Amino acid sequence: MDPQVADLKQKIETTLSPFGFEVYPFQVAWYNALLPPAFHLPLPGPTLAFLVLSTPAMFDKALKPFLQSCHLQSLTDPVDQCVAYHLDRVREHISGVCIHPRFGGWFAIRGVVLLPGVEVPDLPPTKPLDSVPTRADRIALLEGFNFHWRDWTYRDAVTPQERYSEEQKAYFSTPPAQRLALLGLAQPSEHPSSSSPDLLLTLIPNKPQNPRTQGWFSLRTSPPTTPGP
Repeated sequence: MDPQVADLKQKIETTLSPFGFEVYPFQVAWYNALLPPAFHLPLPGPTLAFLVLSTPAMFDKALKPFLQSCHLQSLTDPVDQCVAYHLDRVREHISGVCIHPRFGGWFAIRGVVLLPGVEVPDLPPTKPLDSVPTRADRIALLEGFNFHWRDWTYRDAVTPQERYSEEQKAYFSTPPAQRLALLGLAQPSEHPSSSSPDLLLTLIPNKPQNPRTQGWFSLRTSPPTTPGP
């Protein structure tokens, strides 16, 4: 088996096998050859894909724990929703990673500013720096990012000029749903209810928060009336 295929297969199996799934690689062309054009996958023929099968163990190892978890907001098709959840975990766990030449992994891509009407046909593309040039270091980086990201070490793939502070690490280590409480800001459920659904979008009032809800991050000024980046 091709080394790249074998490496990706191992990563996917590491994520799915404990939950009763098996995976097998194939090319998109093989799939398209069996079906009429209306059902073809719109990808080049050599594109790598993996067939995911559920074994008898999936019911107890994946479906039942999934139904007992908080991942279901509304129940429509339990098996499909369970499989979608685990496939999404695969996408997260085998993702690539960007490394900044000065900050290593201690940065994030936050957005893109588009300027409609401003055209620059002569702007040359900038080739990114190869901050992790050796294959061994790339493998170690991807393994750290995909399987050990909670320990932060993958971010030091290059020696960074600056790292996140302990305060910032604590913030980003907190699940998003709990970050408002960490900041000492009232959760949406703490606001008084109203008969008008428009009030659900009420901005945070420009007054100090209840001291009992304050977290480790103290705001010296009133929070802004528009969300920050």
